[in-house]
Amino acid sequence: MILSELRDYLKRNKRAALADMAMRFRTDPDALRGMLSKWISKGRVQKLPSGTACGGGCCRCDPQSIEIYEWRG
Repeated sequence: MILSELRDYLKRNKRAALADMAMRFRTDPDALRGMLSKWISKGRVQKLPSGTACGGGCCRCDPQSIEIYEWRG
């Protein structure tokens, strides 16, 4: 996976949980955090505060246990 694929995914979805991106790209979450940090440093992605709801509406996840990233570009 390359940075542009991650960018396109976040642009399309507006926000996504780290676990969802890891499954989608079949990539280790730590590797994704490294890629996301590149976009964060450019001001294009923001890690949302702990406890932010994912917006999926299913209420099956504990909001405190998920990392959500949002495209800011």
